[in-house]
Amino acid sequence: MAQSLELLLIQFLMPDNDARRQAEEQIKRLAKDPQVVPALVQHLRTAKTPNVRQLAAVLLRKKITGHWTKLSPHIKQLVKQSLLESITMEHSPPVRRASANVVSIIAKYAVPAGEWPDLLPFLFQCSQSAQEEHREVALILFSSLTETIGSTFRPHFMDLQALLLKCLQDETSNRVRVAALKAVGSFLEFTNDGAEVVKFREFIPSILNVSRQCLQVGEEDVAILAFEIFDELIESPAPLLGDSVKSIVQFSLEVCSSQNLESNTRHQAIQIISWLAKYKANSLKKYKLVIPILQVMCPLLAESTNEDEDDDLAPDRAAAEVIDTMALNLSKHIFHPVLEFASSSSQNANPKFREASVTALGVVSEGCAELMKDNLKSVLDIVHGTLRDPEQMVRGAASFALGQFAEHLQPDIISHYGSVLPSILHALEDASDEVKEKSYYALAAFCEDMGSEILPFLDPLMGKLLAALQNSPRNLQETCMSAIGSVAAAAEQAFIPYAEKILELMKTFMVLTKDEDLRLRARATELVGIVAMSVGRVGMEPILPPFIEAAISGFGLEFSELREYTHGFFSNVAEILDDGFTKYLPHVVPLAFSSCNLDDGSAFNIDESDDENTGGFGGVSSDDEAHDEPRVRNISIRTGVLDEKAAATQALGLFALHTKSSYGPYLEESLKFLARHSGYFHEDVRLQAIIALKHTLTAAHAVFLCQNDGSMKAKEVLDTIMKIHIKTMTDDDDKEVVAQACMNIVDIIKDYGFIAVEPYLSQLVDATLTLLREESACQQSDNDSDIDDEDDSEHDEVLMDAVSDLLPAFAKCMGPHFAPIFANFFEPLMKFAKASRPAQDRTMVVACLAEVAQNMGAPIAGYVDVILLEC
Repeated sequence: MAQSLELLLIQFLMPDNDARRQAEEQIKRLAKDPQVVPALVQHLRTAKTPNVRQLAAVLLRKKITGHWTKLSPHIKQLVKQSLLESITMEHSPPVRRASANVVSIIAKYAVPAGEWPDLLPFLFQCSQSAQEEHREVALILFSSLTETIGSTFRPHFMDLQALLLKCLQDETSNRVRVAALKAVGSFLEFTNDGAEVVKFREFIPSILNVSRQCLQVGEEDVAILAFEIFDELIESPAPLLGDSVKSIVQFSLEVCSSQNLESNTRHQAIQIISWLAKYKANSLKKYKLVIPILQVMCPLLAESTNEDEDDDLAPDRAAAEVIDTMALNLSKHIFHPVLEFASSSSQNANPKFREASVTALGVVSEGCAELMKDNLKSVLDIVHGTLRDPEQMVRGAASFALGQFAEHLQPDIISHYGSVLPSILHALEDASDEVKEKSYYALAAFCEDMGSEILPFLDPLMGKLLAALQNSPRNLQETCMSAIGSVAAAAEQAFIPYAEKILELMKTFMVLTKDEDLRLRARATELVGIVAMSVGRVGMEPILPPFIEAAISGFGLEFSELREYTHGFFSNVAEILDDGFTKYLPHVVPLAFSSCNLDDGSAFNIDESDDENTGGFGGVSSDDEAHDEPRVRNISIRTGVLDEKAAATQALGLFALHTKSSYGPYLEESLKFLARHSGYFHEDVRLQAIIALKHTLTAAHAVFLCQNDGSMKAKEVLDTIMKIHIKTMTDDDDKEVVAQACMNIVDIIKDYGFIAVEPYLSQLVDATLTLLREESACQQSDNDSDIDDEDDSEHDEVLMDAVSDLLPAFAKCMGPHFAPIFANFFEPLMKFAKASRPAQDRTMVVACLAEVAQNMGAPIAGYVDVILLEC
């Protein structure tokens, strides 16, 4: 076999495609025989050309798994010895690396079985060799072996860390330093023990040093590897960074500021700053790094984007994400520097800086909402000025910022409608479609929470929107529909004069079937549902059937966003028709079930690097490779499906709420889906499930009320729903979901009385105490705890308001009997009344105590002195 195999290897490397194909077929046939292993080993050691030796190693890596157990001990020893000789004596770097890859595969099986005791001593010896090549390949092997036999290294962990640190500081070889850096990355991914991981803190100066040296010679991929290591350190729960965070930030800012570097390299640097803002915000404050970061990030917003560049890697977009993350986690430290940047940049002669000024304000409006509300006039003055800027990109950014304000600065922003709406009306006339599109977004966000204030503007707004709807390109029609929906929601019955025209136009959009028109169809479906809410049951019920038919037919078009908006449409129709929606249940409930049952569509990107310079020998693969375990690098979820599930979950709850006893045939199946979705991985779906469960309880009581064994069935439904809610209160990590669970419990107590919750009282009390003590899953901060900053602690007013509503609800249904339970709640509650707490906390305590006192009666007297002292 050896002689014929050598000829086939040489033939495979020829440029003639036919010859290559013939050689590949012959090699595949020979590779089924275990004797191919010693033959390949022979060519790995003796073939005259490096290409043939490397190809032999590549084939060996692909075939060794399937044949290893069939080899005699003598052949196994020969293979292992030959590979180690290749690693130490081979002159060609690609052949050495290919041999190292084979060692990694064999070690996965041989080392745990005790068949290769001299491998680790060999690697330690190589890593301290005087020859650069030996040190490098030993480190390469340490990296790959970590993924296959990492547990074997655990007894030698301290020695390995010392070795890696020494090699990171190798004074004679950059190749060794880079290989050591890669090995550090592999070890970090494998290491879970906090005490072991902390040791890597002392590696940071050396990692930075290697990265800087590599950047100087153009090896940017090494710097990216360093950022991946920092990523691991940042996300670790162990306090890894210490004051090293200063040098990491400084290096990251140097990299992301350098326009000479590749976009991906700069993006990795910016991402590290973003992770630090998210996971180690306290460290950024402690080491006074917030201002230095903003001094780089804000000007990056003004950097021109290369037209050929991937938008996701563009520095201005990445910088905006960093500023947004910092605003969400460090609002008090972010707002004033950003406002100062915006004020000065809005007058800059460079239009990119004028654009950046309003982009920055829009980006921080969510995280810095309260501070921005206090400075709203100053902020709006900047935006109003840039809305009339001669440059299109500046006007577009200003319109976007206005939309962000409308979204995040409610209700305060509404009081400025007198200046904001005229500005938006002016922007709707802009010559640029981009500015118009962003203006529609701003209008939609602004009008959504308006009420009668919109009435004076209704005619001019609808005149422009109707004209745009009929004469604009597809993308503008979409945002225009969104704006009309917000106007309709704000105007309510005052919108009726415009409804007939809008509904007639929507009929043409709701029958579009081309792929490029389906987003438009989705928006049209959504808009009909919103307009129906304004028109009401009397006006809509007679004209609904064609719209219902069009909506149902849209499900066959395999477009997730259309299905999502259709569920929303059906939800609105159920709300206006109430029991009149019953006749549609057989048609729409199965559609909601279908969406709830969709596969999440998790997508995995597998990192399986091909060996270098093998002429694309992937075709010689076999089923043996299935035994290899490639590493998962990324997991992504199809968010369209997620949104569709959330909308379908919401729809089920609303169908149950409005059709009540008529929902009986769908109750059991709905509960199964809602129970499953209450533990879903994404909080949007969990939130809708918790809301829908409460609505389903309403339907269940109506269904079982008129059945002989109904009380037992109703109790089973209540039992399921109460257990889910109590678990959510303590175990769910999203504050909004937990707050909703608390509000649901309050409603259940009000609707069904003490008898409904009595069996769960002990668990409810424990869950409420956990929340008052801020010990639930959703109250655990991701940030470093290296400094104590109570003012900035993770706190959510909506959550604690919901928790505090539980106490009066208990008191109301139990009266004086609540006193022993209240004794447990009192001290944890009074913690929120301390002077160090935010004003809203103290207000919450006072309101809660007043209601408890009113409902519990005389037993409150024993707490009056303490209450007066604290409050």
